Amino acid sequence: MTMQDTFSGQTISTPRKPRLSLRRILMGGRVGDPKRFPRYLAIAVLGGALIWAPITGYLRTAPLSFRSTTSLILPGSGASASMNLSGIGQASSYSNSAFSSNSVSPTETYKRLIGADRILEAAASSMALSRQEFGKPRINLVDQTSLIHLEIAGGSAEEAQARGDALLTAFFAELDALRSDEQTTREDSGLAAIDDYRTSVAATRSDIARLQQESGLISADQYDAIVESTRMLESRVLDLTATLDEKTQSVLALEASLGIPASAAAATLKLYADAEFNALTDEVGIHAAALAEARSQFGEGHPKVQTARAAHSAATTAALQQAGAVTGLERAQLEMLDLAPAGARADLLAQLVRMEAERAGAERELATLSARLTDEQARQQGLAAAAARLQDLQRDFSVAEAVFATAIARTQSTKSDVYASYPLVQVLENPSLPDSPSSPNRKLAIAAGVAATFMMLLGLLLGWMRSAMIGRLLNAPTGRKTGLDGVGVPA
Repeated sequence: MTMQDTFSGQTISTPRKPRLSLRRILMGGRVGDPKRFPRYLAIAVLGGALIWAPITGYLRTAPLSFRSTTSLILPGSGASASMNLSGIGQASSYSNSAFSSNSVSPTETYKRLIGADRILEAAASSMALSRQEFGKPRINLVDQTSLIHLEIAGGSAEEAQARGDALLTAFFAELDALRSDEQTTREDSGLAAIDDYRTSVAATRSDIARLQQESGLISADQYDAIVESTRMLESRVLDLTATLDEKTQSVLALEASLGIPASAAAATLKLYADAEFNALTDEVGIHAAALAEARSQFGEGHPKVQTARAAHSAATTAALQQAGAVTGLERAQLEMLDLAPAGARADLLAQLVRMEAERAGAERELATLSARLTDEQARQQGLAAAAARLQDLQRDFSVAEAVFATAIARTQSTKSDVYASYPLVQVLENPSLPDSPSSPNRKLAIAAGVAATFMMLLGLLLGWMRSAMIGRLLNAPTGRKTGLDGVGVPA
């Protein structure tokens, strides 16, 4: 106070010209002071200009941008293939589900693959754009699903859709190239093993051919057939030996009963089949009867007896000569013949001859089969080692051929399993044709401007009322807090 005047006991203060000080800047002026309004209005206008000028400039000058969206899905089922080759082997392939492993996420893999530079460059080249002009897609993975959501921007709706199609084309082309490269790599890695199998099969086949040429055996089954044939031949020889013994005993028994060997019985039957010999035999009988009659009447020296004896002797000599001519036997052998094979005796002689013929046939057959058995047994023993070797080689050949064929079949079957390393992916939603631009977002920009303006005005309001608020807070009693309206409330 610089000057005081006392009127009627009251003190009157002269108003001072306000001064700008740090305390006034911090504490502010009175709430009801209207002189502060121009300053706050100027700050509000300046703040509004700073807020809305960039927003307006952005909305007026920013180029339009359209976003095309695409959705991809990965089916979660696995695939299997099996091939059975009769007499050769089996080949099978199985690919697990793409989501069966917790350590590898196919959606994450494809996310990185879609954003790879070579795919973006291929898509950009297909549209005659540079890598920077084409842009980079926004890739989102939908949680708890196998979906991949793609967004890519363009200057127009059609351009954004075309860029989405180009990106999908480049992505699927790269997938096909990767799968083809994988198949080629796997096939090339198996060629060396297949060549080894082929060499093993050829070497074993060559050994088999050489052994077949040296031994004459075509297969182990042929040797088994030889062994079986030899066994059957041996059994037949034994049976035939028993049959020959039986026939021999029968012939000996009949010879003993008839008192004539079988050869003599045959000669007898042959002799009595000759008509001339039978006529001479009848003549010998006539002369024998005449000689007996003459002897009964006369003595041995009588001329009739001598004549009859001479006639009988001549007839007998003629009959013996004819018998020798027919049978080819000597005179002494002819005396062993049965000269009276009439009636049942003739049948027994024929039976003896027949039995002897059967015995001789059995004996000859036995001799032939015995010689054959000896040869077969010698051949069997000579082929035993070759047969064992051939069997081993054929078994090795079958195994090598089965392994070779299975390897080829497995190589061929893996060609159908193209989704083993890179799972199947399908387009769930084709690139969309946006009906409105995604940028600039006018509603969002205006909302941001309104929010910023509101916050600025709120700040100015708080600045306008800061003096009263700070003063009441400083003068509030202990244990109580003062509200904005000056009314104390319990702390």
